[in-house]
Amino acid sequence: TNNGTNWTAVNVGLTNSTVYALAISGTNLFAGTLGDSVFRSTDNGTSWTVASTGLATRNSVHALSVIGTNLFAGTLGDGVFRSTDNGTSWTVASAGLTSSVVIALAAAGTNLFAGTYDRGVFLSTNNGGTWAAAGTDLTNTTVYALAVSGTNLFAGTYDRGVLRSTDNGASWNPANTGLLAPDVYALAVSGTNLFAGTDVGPFLSTNNGTNWTAVNVGLTNSTVYALAISGTNLFAGTTGNGIWRRPLSEMITSVEGHSIDLPAHFDLSQNYPNPFNPSTTIRFGLPNRAHVTLSIFNALGQQVAALVNDSQEAGYHEVRFDGSGLASGVYLYRLHSGSYVETKKLLLLR
Repeated sequence: TNNGTNWTAVNVGLTNSTVYALAISGTNLFAGTLGDSVFRSTDNGTSWTVASTGLATRNSVHALSVIGTNLFAGTLGDGVFRSTDNGTSWTVASAGLTSSVVIALAAAGTNLFAGTYDRGVFLSTNNGGTWAAAGTDLTNTTVYALAVSGTNLFAGTYDRGVLRSTDNGASWNPANTGLLAPDVYALAVSGTNLFAGTDVGPFLSTNNGTNWTAVNVGLTNSTVYALAISGTNLFAGTTGNGIWRRPLSEMITSVEGHSIDLPAHFDLSQNYPNPFNPSTTIRFGLPNRAHVTLSIFNALGQQVAALVNDSQEAGYHEVRFDGSGLASGVYLYRLHSGSYVETKKLLLLR
């Protein structure tokens, strides 16, 4: 309640601690979780109840959006669902949606856009009744984030940076000049200012993505997965480094350099997306040139894949892991270099 200076846990009744998405509708707060679908709170998070009737069993909800009295949930494996009674019941709203993995949702008037895994963007003009691909320029593209600013629709993508559409997704154009990272996980809009969360911190565009400037002083080399604007501040949710805050005025009135420092230490990031099907990206940082092994293990400790086993230059590296042929379940990935060893979990969900 004081712009992030202090925090209090508000998890009573929330039986899953991995929360991918939040949305507000009237006095209701909704949380999309990993494996336990949607929860609802009517008291600002003090207590939570399950709001998942009609959602696929044990679903992971990665995106939430609201249009009027309609609440939409984007899931990792079962497309889009709609609720018209504040989450009390849900119905499938995926007709025409050729991807079952929906990572992002954004509303613009009566238009609802869905960002998918490896199938680009889809548009519904009838509250999820039917969907159509929003242009062919994003075919076979994974879209992590969507944002609307006036007549501009922006998509944050895997490996293609930011793309902009001025015709509700019918056509797309790159909007990446100065954006020094190909993967964009989050977008946020404040007036004419557009922020992008990347592997090397946040970037700012003041001209609808035509040019970008790094605004990562104090947050260099932190992967930003979430952005939110509240009042005069921008908040960034990072992987491994918690939440950070910076006044908008500092970034909008200043121009920062584009340099990207080398990692100060070895770093293994959480894979993204997670859960995944069938492929995911693993990112790691090296403070100096070193011999590295990066391997995947099953729950029994048996190696199922060797992704890296050679010398790598200092800096940040990304490796794609394809789990085709493996059974659904929890796997481990381990980075080993000299005396440094770190292991994290990843979830293959078919």
